Order: sequence, then structure tokens, then C-alpha cells
Amino acid sequence: MAGCLIGMVNRMIQSVALRSCAAWISWAWLAVLAVLGWTTPTALAQFGTEKVEVTTEQSRVQVRPGDQVVIAVIFDHEEGWHSHTHDPKPPKEWDLEAFKTDVKPTQAQGLRFGPVQWPEAHTLQLDLSGMGKPVPYEVYEGRAIAYVPVIVEDTASGEIAVELQISYQACDDSTCDMPRDIVRTVSLKVVGADAAVESAAPDAGIFGDFRTQVFSDMLAGKTVAEDLSFDFFGITAFTLKGTSPLFVVVLLLAAALGGLILNLTPCVIPVIPIKIMSLSAAAGNPRRCFYLGIVTSLGIIAFWLVIGICIASIASFKQVNQLFQNPYFTIGVGLFVAVMAVGMMGWFTVGLPQWVYRLMPAANPKSADGAAGGSTWGTFLFGVFTAVLSTPCTAPFMATASAWAAKQPPMLTLATFTAIGAGMALPYAILSAFPRWVARVPRSGPASHLVKLVMGILMLGVAIFFLGTGIDPLVRLPIDPAFRAFWWAVALCIVIAGLLLAVRTFGITRSAGKRMAWSVVGLGLACGGVWMAIHFTDRGPIPWVAYTPERFEEAKKQNKVIVMDFTAEWCLNCKALEIAVLHRKEIVEILKSADVIPMKVDLTGNNAAGQDKLKSLQWVGIPLLAISGPGAPEPIKYDTYTPQTVADAIARARGVVQTSSVSAGGER
Repeated sequence: MAGCLIGMVNRMIQSVALRSCAAWISWAWLAVLAVLGWTTPTALAQFGTEKVEVTTEQSRVQVRPGDQVVIAVIFDHEEGWHSHTHDPKPPKEWDLEAFKTDVKPTQAQGLRFGPVQWPEAHTLQLDLSGMGKPVPYEVYEGRAIAYVPVIVEDTASGEIAVELQISYQACDDSTCDMPRDIVRTVSLKVVGADAAVESAAPDAGIFGDFRTQVFSDMLAGKTVAEDLSFDFFGITAFTLKGTSPLFVVVLLLAAALGGLILNLTPCVIPVIPIKIMSLSAAAGNPRRCFYLGIVTSLGIIAFWLVIGICIASIASFKQVNQLFQNPYFTIGVGLFVAVMAVGMMGWFTVGLPQWVYRLMPAANPKSADGAAGGSTWGTFLFGVFTAVLSTPCTAPFMATASAWAAKQPPMLTLATFTAIGAGMALPYAILSAFPRWVARVPRSGPASHLVKLVMGILMLGVAIFFLGTGIDPLVRLPIDPAFRAFWWAVALCIVIAGLLLAVRTFGITRSAGKRMAWSVVGLGLACGGVWMAIHFTDRGPIPWVAYTPERFEEAKKQNKVIVMDFTAEWCLNCKALEIAVLHRKEIVEILKSADVIPMKVDLTGNNAAGQDKLKSLQWVGIPLLAISGPGAPEPIKYDTYTPQTVADAIARARGVVQTSSVSAGGER
């Protein structure tokens, strides 16, 4: 009977792949059995002891720029014990989730890491499900060594500490110990290129199985990527296997899809009607229309290609939206949009440089050279400008692809960012290829004038948004509350645009249906502007703690669950997620718990500490929610999420099983 009960508890623990909570559950269970006399004090004392000893060795301690180093992570298993592989495949009849062995080096300045080389797996006859029938299962046993290849780049200097996040779970032939998450640190001392280094022959017993071909592949730009998951609102849409021969192809398609979705973000939508009106002006000339669409697309692709070049060649440039972390750039964009908005509304009463008019084809259908729809350079720069506006907003798949690309060899980086640009440019190319789709857009008359006026006022609101978010970091410190009064000026523009649309429609058309439809749109727009200002200026119900490295370390020492929200005042996606998900009553209650620290990392301006933290998480761009705690030493990261995913992640970080569900109504 005792054996049956022990087997039941072990199967329960294994089936949910518990982390830290498995320890105290199992300790308590064995203690009860000991009191009842169903187990022995010896068994109780042995439970929880380390069955696997994890150590590290490195092929070199002193290195020079350009050197190649191998870090060995050594798993020494006790006799009769083993651990799951890095890609476990438990039999279906077991009905359990195997806890994979994993080794992840944290990103270090001046070092480039290659794919982990895993040891050879051994097949054993095991019965981890307690079914009484052993079946073949691949495991690591005895001495198993994983190798992490490292190339020292030219920018490396000083002493570099490399943290290795290591996870594993030890099992015998029928039961498993609790999963382990540990950290090992190795140090590399970088000396001058001409300096002599200590010569030490690597231990052949440790490094003899390492395949040096991986360094040749790294230098040639070939990579065997780790598995890469693409999340959509906290749900994994699909996962790319690093060993798949189609890895790069599928990843580039995902990057293109992310670029396509960028057109639907709040950052880009206000300028799309301008381009449609431009194409409409040239719809009578199919060749001209197609030409303008292709030139716009080339402008978009060119911008993203330049971003890829910067990320591949400039060590300090590693984030897609890094441009908007410079407040002067943000202010410059705001001024530029303001000029375009005033031109769109026809308020220019003095002559302006011709290039200003060329960027506003909807306001000036004929360019200086007489071509309908604008000049070549004006159209190209409009495409660049459209892409610039998209950088504050990240899209599903695009964020994952760009984060991966930022750490790859230059050619892969450029290919990924070119794919993002191609995806974003696709709608303009399609519209230009079918001019009949845009021919119905009014190019003159009262309706056209109203559209230009409404879009100009909305663009003026966009300009105020960029000016406000640019000035904000100049008048405060990153840990001070943000200045948000400008949102009421943005709302005023939206309200005026909505009311104009609702009222003036009655003077343009006699159709009751059109009057009703556009009145509803206009009034909805006005109400939406007021709602936006109320919510975006509200500090919210969450007791946020502004991030500093010292506060983070203190919370970590106290074994708190740390919920880090990486955000910025210019990141509309960040604000939308915070309002729709984090401000839910059930999530607020969790975040106010005594063992949870909600920590906000505001990247509005030059927040060096916050940017370093984002980089340490090996992430590019925001929004990002990173949740860590006793049960999740390695942060759980989401760029999109639902109330349920947040609640589950916090429960996992606590080291407990989430048994209750957040109501479906909480999901967006």
C-alpha cells in the first residue's frame, strides 16, 4: 500500500513538472509516511540530496580578441540516476511533461556564443509513470558534458563574467527528484591582442568530444539556432526547431508577417489614408500608380535595411525602437508630423520649401514635375517616414524575429530586417498594382476637403503625442512619474476631428444611411479620444516601484516575485496592454500581494540602467513583461499576454501550481 501511495504522489509531481514547490510537497509527504511508519528516517534524509553534481571548466582563462573558447558544463550523475535530455520525448502512455535539461549563457558584452553542443543520449528501460512496464527512454547518465562555444570579439575588454542558467531534473528508474534551476559563473580575462597568454593544454577527458567545426560555422555565418517560440497574446502560436532545415525560411516569413501587422498599429494607421489618397490621385494612370507604390515600398524596405545594418555593425545599437529613446529624435519627428498636418489642412499661407509639399501628395496632387501623386523622392521619403513611425510599436512575430536577428551574424540580421520591411511594404505594393481599388477615393470636392481636414487634425494629435513624449524625459528623471498632461491636447484634436466628421457630413450628402454611418463614426471617435485621455493620464491601481538595479537585487534577496513591465510613454502597445490586462481587478489583486513586487522600467528617455536590464534579458524592443521569482530564476517573458498568462506566470514564479483560472472575460 505504501509503495502504491508513493507512486501516486510521484506521478502527480512529475505530471505537472513542479519546480521549487515540489521540494516541500515531497518533504511533507515523506514526513507523513515516516510518522505512519511507511518509510524510514534514512529515506527521508536522503530525499532532496543532490543526485547530480554540476561543475564548469573552460578551455582558456586568459583570452585575446578573436580567440575561441569552450565552456564545458559537466553533469556527474550518481550511479542509478540520470536526467532528461535537452529535447526529451517521453512516451505518450506516461502522460507526463518531462523537464528538459537546458544551458543558457547570459549575453555578455564582447562575446559571441554559439549553439550548445549536447552530449550523446543513452537509452534505458524506465518506468517513470508507475505503470509497472518499463519502456525505452533516452536520458543523460554518468558524466555528460555540454559545450558552450564562445568567440571573443574585438570589442571585448577587461574581465568578463559569464553567467550560465542551468536547468535539469534527476530521476532513477521509476521516480524523479525535484527540478533544479542553478547558476554557474565563469570568468574570462581579456588581454591585449599582442599579449602573451597562459598556455594550458585543455583536458582531453573534458574537451575531447567537442567538435571544433562549430567555430568555423560561426565565423562563416552559419548558425544552428536554438528553438524559437512565437507568442501571440501570451499563447505560443508556433515553435521553430533549431535543427529544422527550414528554420531560417520560416523565420523570415514570420518576420514578414510581423512587418505586415505593423500597418495595423496605432503608430502607423494615421498616415495610411494619406498614401491611399496619393495613389488615388494617380489611379487614372496605372503605370504611374504602380510606380508610386513600388517607390513607397522601397522606402519602407530601405529604412528597415538601415536599421539592420546599424544593429549588425554598431555595438551600442541593439534595439529596434532605440531611435525613440532619444528625446531629441522624438521631438524632431513631432515637429515634422506637425508640418505635414498643417499642410494637409491647407493652412500654409506662405511659401515653403518644395520638399515639404512633395511629402504631402494628398494636399498637392501635382508635384513640381507635373506628375500626379507626387515626386519620386517625395514618395520614397514618405515610405521611410511611414517606417519610422512604426518603430515605437512592435508587432507579434516581428518582435521575436528582430530580437533573434540582433544576435546573429550580419547577413542573417540584414535578411531578417529586410523581410520585416518587405512585409510592411506589401499592402502598398498590392494597392498600387490594383488601382481600381483606390480609384473611388475622392480626389476633389467637399468630401475630399473634409477627409484632408479630419486627417490633418488627427495628424496634429499625433504630432502633439510625439512632442509630449519627447519633452517628458527632458524634464524628469526615469524614476519620477511621467508628464502626461499632453494627452488632453491629443484628445482635443481627436474630439474636434470626430465632431467635424459628424457635422459636416450632413452638408455633403443627403443619404440618410451615410449621414447616420459617418455620424456614428465621428461621435465614436470623439468619445474614444476622451476615453483615451482619461485612461492614459490615469496612474492606475497598481503600486508600481520604479526600477533601479539596487531595488531589483533587494527584492530578489527577499525571494519576492518580481513583475517587470518594460514600457515607455511613446509605446502605445505598452499602454494598451497595461490598461486592458494588468489593470484587471483580479490581476491587480495578485500584483498587490505581499510576496509580489510590480516594478516598472520606463524607457521613455535615456534610462541607461533600464536599457542594460532589457539587454541582459536578451530582448529587443518593448512592450515586455518579465516575471521572475523563487520558482522561476530565469524570467518568464511575454511581449503580448492575457490575464490568464500573467496569473499563471506569477504562480509559476512563486513555485506553486495555478489551480484557478482567470475568467475568460479578462482576455482581450
